[in-house]
Amino acid sequence: MKLRKYVGYRTFKTAIGATLAVLIAQYVGLSYAVSAGVITVLSVQSTKRKSIEIALRRLGSTTLALAVAVVVFLLFGYSAWSFGIYLLLFIPTAAALNLNEGIVPSTVLVTHLLVEESVAFSWILNEYGILIIGAGIALLLNTYMPSVEKDIRAAQKEVEELFRAILLSFSRSILTQKKDGEAEALLQRLDATLKRGMDKAQRLASNYLSESFVYYVRYMEMRIKQYEVLKIMSDHLNHVTRYYEQNRLVASLSELVSDQFHEINTAKELMDDLCDYLEIFRSQDLPKTREEFENRSSLYQYIRDLQRLLEIKKKFSETLSEYDKETFWKQKKDGAA
Repeated sequence: MKLRKYVGYRTFKTAIGATLAVLIAQYVGLSYAVSAGVITVLSVQSTKRKSIEIALRRLGSTTLALAVAVVVFLLFGYSAWSFGIYLLLFIPTAAALNLNEGIVPSTVLVTHLLVEESVAFSWILNEYGILIIGAGIALLLNTYMPSVEKDIRAAQKEVEELFRAILLSFSRSILTQKKDGEAEALLQRLDATLKRGMDKAQRLASNYLSESFVYYVRYMEMRIKQYEVLKIMSDHLNHVTRYYEQNRLVASLSELVSDQFHEINTAKELMDDLCDYLEIFRSQDLPKTREEFENRSSLYQYIRDLQRLLEIKKKFSETLSEYDKETFWKQKKDGAA
């Protein structure tokens, strides 16, 4: 196996950061400088937002740990028993204050006081120095995160192409009354692409303290809901076993939606078209046989689910802010395929 499979960007960043933290701690004359590197390793996160949260919790847990340690060591001395008492007091208190992430690194700092048998102010400053350097280096490194926006855009493009291909496949099935095996493969690809896109969208949104890129998360959520509807539509086609006039109508509607399926299409006009198709569907002669009745019933359910598919997109479009439209839609043409 290639080494690069195991040595990724985060691993490289952690190694560089830990080394810098130790060198800086040594340069400023701190004791136990290696601990600064350990704190950097524990503080490097996959997102900016998470790294800031961790840094703040580290500061809170360290302050709590040093306060408890000072009291315990002054009262009971510097021994293994005192260290046990410190842990009995510190761990549940930190957990109650939601500072669990800082229990281990804070306790590492406290052991320095135990080894030196001193809670002098100079040693307290030494521990804070180690924390600030270790967490600070991690925070600095986390300010740069490789952008995955291009990957998300690529996933969006693939998702829309798959939706169009699936709808065309449905149209063929309606006309031929044969379940298109390609549709199943396309649905599986769509599922995988949506999962990959959502993962990248959530990562990108988490890398910013503002809500700038939440749009991509909401977009993927919208497409996932539509994907669930597509699966139901696919099931309806199992009951379309004969060709009637309604088949041609529903197949044409599927093609129409496929042609206009796009990120920035609000679906409003398509909803109007679908209502017209439904009206034509209802106005046609009643079915003459049970088989025709079941066939038409399945097609009608298919259209209703197609309507749900469009309603999901319409609702998504209506809830977008002007910022979202200006930022994410400005370079695209309305209704383009």
